[in-house]
Amino acid sequence: MKKQLFYVLLIFCFTSYNLCSGQNLSLVIIGETKAATKVIDSLNYAKQFKDFNTLDLEVKSVKSKLINGGYIDSKIEKLKKTADSLYTAHIYIGEKIDTIRVFFKNKFNSKLLKFSEVEISTHYFDVSINNLQKTLNQLNKRIAEQGDPFSTLQLKNIRKSSSKLIEADLFIKTNQKRRIDKIIVKGYEKFPKSFIKRFLKLKKGQSFNLEEIKSKTSELQNLRFAKESKPPEVLFTSDSTSLYLYAEKTRSNNFDGYLGFGTNENTGRLNFDGYVDLRLINNLNYGESLRLFYKSDEIDQQTFDVNLDAPYLFGSPIGLELGLKIFRKDSTFSTTRQQAKLNYQINPNNRLSAGLGSSVSSDLLNSNSILIDDYNSSFYQIGYNYIKPQYYDPLFPINFWFDVNANFGNRAQNSVETQQNAFSLEAYKIFNLNTRNSFFIRLTGATLNSDNYLDNELYRFGGINSIRGFEENSLVANLFGVLNTEYRYRLSNSIYVHSVIDAAYFENDITQSKTKLFGFGFGLGLLTKAGLFRLNYSSGKTENIPFKLSDSKIHVSLTSTF
Repeated sequence: MKKQLFYVLLIFCFTSYNLCSGQNLSLVIIGETKAATKVIDSLNYAKQFKDFNTLDLEVKSVKSKLINGGYIDSKIEKLKKTADSLYTAHIYIGEKIDTIRVFFKNKFNSKLLKFSEVEISTHYFDVSINNLQKTLNQLNKRIAEQGDPFSTLQLKNIRKSSSKLIEADLFIKTNQKRRIDKIIVKGYEKFPKSFIKRFLKLKKGQSFNLEEIKSKTSELQNLRFAKESKPPEVLFTSDSTSLYLYAEKTRSNNFDGYLGFGTNENTGRLNFDGYVDLRLINNLNYGESLRLFYKSDEIDQQTFDVNLDAPYLFGSPIGLELGLKIFRKDSTFSTTRQQAKLNYQINPNNRLSAGLGSSVSSDLLNSNSILIDDYNSSFYQIGYNYIKPQYYDPLFPINFWFDVNANFGNRAQNSVETQQNAFSLEAYKIFNLNTRNSFFIRLTGATLNSDNYLDNELYRFGGINSIRGFEENSLVANLFGVLNTEYRYRLSNSIYVHSVIDAAYFENDITQSKTKLFGFGFGLGLLTKAGLFRLNYSSGKTENIPFKLSDSKIHVSLTSTF
């Protein structure tokens, strides 16, 4: 019997424990007045709890929130159980104080608070209670930006100086200022060191500031040959700070070519022309680029152009650019141009250049013509280049390009020197209207100023990379300007179609002609595994002359990245 009674009592206790432990506790907090209670209710404190300990912590949390909100006299007067599962807390909040005056020591740099919403005096600053936490966070962040990421702030001796003002003393615990001791690149270990120092503006010994570092490393996305794979990380030891950058090498070499065909106006036969454009970028892991260009067109003209650009020589902001261009027109003349320039990289987007250029042209027919003759010319060159990339877009990787050059020199012909000046401009911009629609506009132009001109020194333009609808390099001028426009519509991330509306104006002082040209057509682009395939159909006309479909041009090209 005793044994059965023991089991009954055990079951009763176990059941009672489960009922009690499963019962929720409720909390109501009351202020000294109805207005005080309303203030407390605005904190949206928790009202249901599983046990008394969490309920007690919530009451203390409400008190802390009231003090942080300016009710510095807040105190818990009592907490009692008023029903089976109901607890009532009485909190006295007093009058709210809106402003706190924080005193600091003489060594404190008050300029760190310049951009905060505070009133700064010689030994203290006043800040509203509501903005106190934000201000202290900003202050701590700026101290960290000075190279002390482990600094801590604390307000001590908090006191009520009057019914409207609280006072406190600011204590700053500083550590040894951190500077970057090592910069380590992971993922692309052969990343050009000169680009770390000059392009990213990161170097050993500079003050550590993680936010600034993240902002700088984001510029990796604006490099054609590399990109950031993940945000930078830092390893702190007792005596060193190591910065880890994460980058990966991207495919940046380009091979571009096209095949064009059209009807010859004189013979009525179908003529073919084409070109090869090879760009090798960062193959030696120095950030260098090499361009090799060859073009042969339908009017027996050949162009060979090679250009080498080596930036940040010996880790300096100075780069070297070398160029050689050979142009030959059938058996009439050939012209060789050479240039050497030093480039100064102001920042990743802006570059200045200065250098020397020379040209040598030969009359292959020895015709002793006044229009074509042997000559030598030399020029001093200055230039400026701006680029804004969008390499995240494989179809249109450059958003804005601006390049202007000025040349000052003279031409020597039959021992007679003639002073000459030449200016050139190329600029284009993509206006992204939305994810599918964009508008492209490009302006190119050049002028040669001289007392007299030779045909073999004039500019030659026209074709797919100039005014479309005309034969390659068929237009000759001492002054020209070309406006290209395209409305582009993306059918998908890899296909787009576009319009072709071009206009040009040129002058040729030898023939005493001034001409306006127009080109109209359409095209499409297709991003394939082999590269970017482009097709353009365009027809050109001169002013006051109607279009002829027989003069239309079809251009096909494929730009392969490897």
